[in-house]
Amino acid sequence: MDFALTDEQRMIVETTRAFVEAELFPHEAQIERTGHLPMDLVAEVQKKAMAAGLYAANMPEDVGGAGLDTLTWLLYERELGRANYALHWTCVARPSNILLAGTPEQRERYLMPCIRGETWDCLAMTEPDAGSDLRGMRATARRVGGDWVLDGTKHFISHADIAGFTIAFMATGEEDTPRGKRKRITAFFVDKGTPGFTIRPGYRSVSHRGYTNAILEFDGCRVPDANVLGEVHKGFDVANEWLGATRLQVAATSLGRAERALALSLGWAAERRQFGQRIGKFQGVSFKLADMATELKAAELLTLWAGWKTDQGTVTDSDMAMAKLKATEVLAMIADEAIQIHGGMGLMDELPLERIWRDARIERIWEGTSEIQRHIISRALLRPLGG
Repeated sequence: MDFALTDEQRMIVETTRAFVEAELFPHEAQIERTGHLPMDLVAEVQKKAMAAGLYAANMPEDVGGAGLDTLTWLLYERELGRANYALHWTCVARPSNILLAGTPEQRERYLMPCIRGETWDCLAMTEPDAGSDLRGMRATARRVGGDWVLDGTKHFISHADIAGFTIAFMATGEEDTPRGKRKRITAFFVDKGTPGFTIRPGYRSVSHRGYTNAILEFDGCRVPDANVLGEVHKGFDVANEWLGATRLQVAATSLGRAERALALSLGWAAERRQFGQRIGKFQGVSFKLADMATELKAAELLTLWAGWKTDQGTVTDSDMAMAKLKATEVLAMIADEAIQIHGGMGLMDELPLERIWRDARIERIWEGTSEIQRHIISRALLRPLGG
């Protein structure tokens, strides 16, 4: 097995890291203190990201992206993940892969403006009573003539306030299964400004300041049949085919923040003096650093291995679940230990550690909780044995 990066991969890592440090790090303190991402700043950094070839780099070359393979994309995501989430997601946007599932007309209308930096997309699945259990969603869509009429509420919808459209997943009937009735789900493009579609401010989150969430309300919202993404009643099939890699994205960005926290801890341990010597000489600190580095390496290998398997066409849901579970829980551990090593200074906003610590908490919840990941992994282990 060859673990060495190619020259191209090293160049992408170095270019992305340099961009993050020069163009994103300087604005973090402002975003953290105000909780607001100014759109004039977004436009300024966005242009630089495009010039550097980093914008929409996850997209195929035939639609204007960089055409990165999955492994290289994860290396790129890891570097972006070192910065404030609102900054790197908005200023160096990576349109959702699910947009590639659209028809040629849908791609031209929805995907291409995102790649050109003219707008952003957002996905609306979660509801007040349907989080991990998405089949429990209550928002519905029903046929009326040649159109669909959408009703219901979605919440925790990231960056819906700046998105030009949403991809809304709605219940469109039921089907009989061996386990009883199950809701059928269909995905719809819904443009901002469509009558009956209202976007309200969401909740104030302790994690990822500046990265907003919204509440979406559909009240007799009518969209044409041409706005169905994929096939009617096959919304989950589309999501499963095109959104699986988002768990690897969460894993990769978690690695970036964990790496940053570890680097700060190493520097502090090597310089900070107590009781007449550098604190790194005390086993109470040095052993923490050893555990942090070991766990980070394990999470990195799991994540990059899952990316490599994706490129080989052999990745499983369990592979991606393991990567997401390990990387997000390692980030939480490293963030906590980094603050312990820094003592009281670790909780001050002069350092990014308190932000990394706060931001780490959401990673074990969104894109599938740690409990859901463990369910996926244990199911894959037990099913072959009849369990």
